[in-house]
Amino acid sequence: MQSIFGGALIGIAVSIMLLFNGRVTGISGIVGGILNPNALDRNWRIFFILGLFLGGLSLKYLAPSSMILESLATPNDYILAGLLVGFGTIMGNGCTSGHGVCGISRFSKRSIISTLTFILSGIVSVQLFKLLRGGL
Repeated sequence: MQSIFGGALIGIAVSIMLLFNGRVTGISGIVGGILNPNALDRNWRIFFILGLFLGGLSLKYLAPSSMILESLATPNDYILAGLLVGFGTIMGNGCTSGHGVCGISRFSKRSIISTLTFILSGIVSVQLFKLLRGGL
């Protein structure tokens, strides 16, 4: 039930963004706009990203059991993963939120292909990570 509720909230949020701002809710594009020194619309982007962090932080304190994470990854693994995701968003001209949530719902061929590529790359990456860590 929580997954359905969460998915509905995401759908409503991206619909509101498209309806009122005329923009697709792609996190990489939003962050890229913050980092762009010529951006005139930096404020809403900063508040959007702050909202993501504050939402996660609120969940950590209001429902701590939902934030349990067991991982064999090291800090270097997270750095490498972040760099690879950043590289992938540049190659794919967008991220999973932009392509996967917004693009697929608009039946964008490019977004469908990009999302399938993201998923396949994730599966291959996890299997390689497990193999390098000593077992599947």
